[in-house]
Order: sequence, then C-alpha cells, then structure tokens
Amino acid sequence: MYYNDKIWIGESDGKKICILPNMANRHGLIAGATGTGKTITLKVLAESFSDAGVPVFLADVKGDLAGMCRPGKDSEDMQKRIASFGLAQCGFSYQSYPSVFWDVYGRMGIPLRTTISEMGPLLLGRLMNLTPAQTDVLNVTFKIADDNNLLLIDTKDLKSMLQYIGENAADFSNDYGHIAKASATTIIRHIVALEAQGAQEFFTEPALNIADWFTTGAGGKGAINILDCRELVNDPTMYSLFLLWMLAELFETLPEVGDPAKPRMVFFFDEAHLLFNNVSKALQEKIEQIVKLIRSRGVGIYFITQAPKDIPDGVLSQLGNKIQHALRAYTPADEKAIKAAAASFRTNPAFDTKTVLSELGTGEALVSVLDEAGIPTVVKRCKILPPQSLMGPISDGEKKQEVLMSNLYLKYKDAHDPDSAYEFLQRKNLEDEAALEQQKKAVADEKAAAKEKAAAEKAALREKAKKDRKIKSGMKSVANSAAGTIGREVGNTIGKSLGGSFGKKLGGNVGAQLGRSILGTLFK
Repeated sequence: MYYNDKIWIGESDGKKICILPNMANRHGLIAGATGTGKTITLKVLAESFSDAGVPVFLADVKGDLAGMCRPGKDSEDMQKRIASFGLAQCGFSYQSYPSVFWDVYGRMGIPLRTTISEMGPLLLGRLMNLTPAQTDVLNVTFKIADDNNLLLIDTKDLKSMLQYIGENAADFSNDYGHIAKASATTIIRHIVALEAQGAQEFFTEPALNIADWFTTGAGGKGAINILDCRELVNDPTMYSLFLLWMLAELFETLPEVGDPAKPRMVFFFDEAHLLFNNVSKALQEKIEQIVKLIRSRGVGIYFITQAPKDIPDGVLSQLGNKIQHALRAYTPADEKAIKAAAASFRTNPAFDTKTVLSELGTGEALVSVLDEAGIPTVVKRCKILPPQSLMGPISDGEKKQEVLMSNLYLKYKDAHDPDSAYEFLQRKNLEDEAALEQQKKAVADEKAAAKEKAAAEKAALREKAKKDRKIKSGMKSVANSAAGTIGREVGNTIGKSLGGSFGKKLGGNVGAQLGRSILGTLFK
C-alpha cells in the first residue's frame, strides 16, 4: 500500500516496514524459493507504486499477474490478514489497477515491437550467439547502413545488407577493413533461425514508443504495463535480451533527473537469472553499467529470482532494497546459497539471519531497505501485506477484452513495412540490372554496327574487284582485237616477202597470234 507517502511493504514487531519513494530508484531484489510468496510481494509493491502515480512494468512469466486489472476477492483468510495489519483503518480496499497488456507476439496483448537499428549490433550479436569476428562484421554492417542513411527495420533489411556487403566486400575494404563473405553468410543463417522463432513479428514497425508507458489511469494511478512472457520465456535468450533492450532504450531516452522525490518508472523483472546466464563479459559489463546509471534517469529496477547468487556481484551491489523470502537447504549448494544470502544483510542482533532464512513461512520475508541517508537498515523479519487486486490470473478471453479496450491497441495492432534498406537495395539491384542490360545492348549494337560496316566494306571490295575484272577483260578483248589486226598487217607484209597468197595468209595468221600473246601477257 501507498501509505503516508511511503511504499508500505509489511510489518515487523508491530512496526511498518516501508520503502522511501526517494530511495525506490536505488533498485531492489525480491528473492526466495518457489512458493514462498515472491509474486504477492511483487504485486504489493507494484500496487503501491501505482497508487503513488508511478508507472510500472511487470514481466509476467507465469500469467498470474494479470489479475491486477480486477479487484481482489474477500475471504476469511483475507479478513484475518486485514485485521492483523489494521488495514481497514489505513484505507485498504479491494480495487483494480489501470493495466495495459503487451505481448511480443501480439497474441495475448498489444504487439510490442522494435527495430533492428534500435536493438543494435551488441544485443543482436548476443541474441544470435555470434563469434567476435562475426560480431565485427555485424558492427560494420550497421556502420555502412548508417553512413548511407539506410534504415534497418526488419530482418529482411539486415539480410539484404549483409548479402550486398558480402558480394561487394572488396569495394568496402578500404573504408571499413576486411569483410569476410563467409561471416556475412553465417550471420544470414542465424537470422533465418531467428525468423523461425518469430523474430519477424518482433522486428518491425510501429516500434514501441517508451513514452506510452508513462501514463496514468483513473485517480492519477500509474499505469501497470504487463508483458505476457509465458511464450517468450521459452526462449531464454530472447527473453533476457528483450528486457535488456528495454533498459537500454529507457537509459538512452530519458534525461538525467538525479534523485527525484519518487521514481519516474519502476521495472520488475521476474526470472532475473535468465538475464545473466551465459552472457559475455562485454554484455555483462553493459548490464552493470545500465543498472548503475539508469538510477539517475529516475528508473528503479527490481529483480525477482530464487537466490541472490543468481545475480552478478556487480549488479547485486547496486540493489539497495532487499526482500528475501525463505530458502530451503536440500543440498550443500543450497546451504551455501543460504549462507551467502544471510551475509548480504546487515546483522540484526535479535536473531540469527541464516537460521531464520530457512524458517520463514509463506508471506514472510527478511527485509532491508535504504533509510533517509541511503544506508541499508538492519535486517528485519517482516510479514508482507496482502494485495488489493485479484491474487490469481484472469482468463485469456478476459485479457483479450482488456487489450481491445486499450487506447494503445489501435496504434500498435497493425504492422507495416516502411521503405528501408531492403527496398533500397531491391531498387538498386533493378537499376544495376537495367544499366547492365543497357550496357550489354550498347556493346551488342556496337558489334552489330561493326559487323555491318565490315560486311559493307567487304561487299564494296567485291564490287570493285568485279568492276576491275570487267574493265581488264574489256581492255584485253580490245587489245586482242587490235593486236590481231596489227599482227595480221605485219604478217601480211612479211608474207608478201615470202611470196604468193599462201605466204600472205600464213604471215597474217602468225602475226595476229603473236600480237595477242604479247598484249595478253601485259593485261594479266
């Protein structure tokens, strides 16, 4: 409950245990074994922040947080708890909270999407489990896209960019270094695998506008944004990276506010261990950086997990408000986890923390919060308040009805595909193909013209040779005739000297033949 301007968690020895709103952005931890009451604690905190006018984000892994949109139900047990805390005198009432349901896949909530560009190469590389060399190629791909003002919206944008860069690696090597075509091809295969897991639904427009989470409902209550993660959590990598993307988006979007009187927004991440399983050193450092710095943006982060050991020490050290439900020691590893959890609290001389931690009942927790000076209080054994909203889930039909009634549903329900890298490269390919065809046509036309010219020249030469032969033949005929006549005249003259008609005839024939032979030789 939000009581006397404080986040009222529960009671210890008749005293109220509260988180101070101006310390709520110093982050927190809700831990405990299965069935010890973590979900109830989460709901009590979320309701309190909402009552304070602070928007809330919840990752609903099991589907049991959806009941926050319905008022709680009275029961004998609830009456006992209300009486034990004196809640009736403090304004406790069964009530619903302004809830907005989201779903990455758009099936049980408003579609929640982002773009390839907004996700960025670091998280995408982690999502696809790329090698350092492949991650370098992915970084270069983003750089080339940025340098050429190409939008990377969806998976086909990224695939087309990788294909284009791989095919033209030599053209980019001078400016961006060596690009291995094999690495680009491997990344494309990873993207295809993501598409099979539903990435095409997630990476598209319209992308989420974070400002839509900073809304209030009736009575100035902060909106409770509930992400249905029942399907998403089946892919732990996608789940963790999606949550990390949201934190990064908030960090980059929100301005510095220092230490506000109350948070601008509070995030609750269930199954928090999934955020840190098998993460690279670079990614873990980024997580730690965001957790450290996002506080100054007025954002509080509360991790929900089974044991503090699930959280890296660099992150755990940033969590000022701790609520630790019971841990059970069934194995030596469990015993070690209990010892480590107990050691993370300031010692209370009234009891042994380690012993109490294994004895806590359902609805009880060890609690340490930050005081006015930002110093953790000594650990106290605390009974957690009951929530004012419905404890259990609602039906899928009820949830879908809530989704349809949301003012944001129409804004995000339909995906659209803007003009981006894929479309640009498609046009470029068509233009390149058209230019290539034009070039081929020009070359073909040039060859045809050259062939035609050569044929014409050859024909001209043949015609000339034909004419020359005719002229030569005519001249030869004339020459032969003339030679025959001249030869006969000469022969007649010679024949006369031989005497008689026979000598004249012989001399003429011989002379004519001789003349033709000489001139024929000249005209060959």
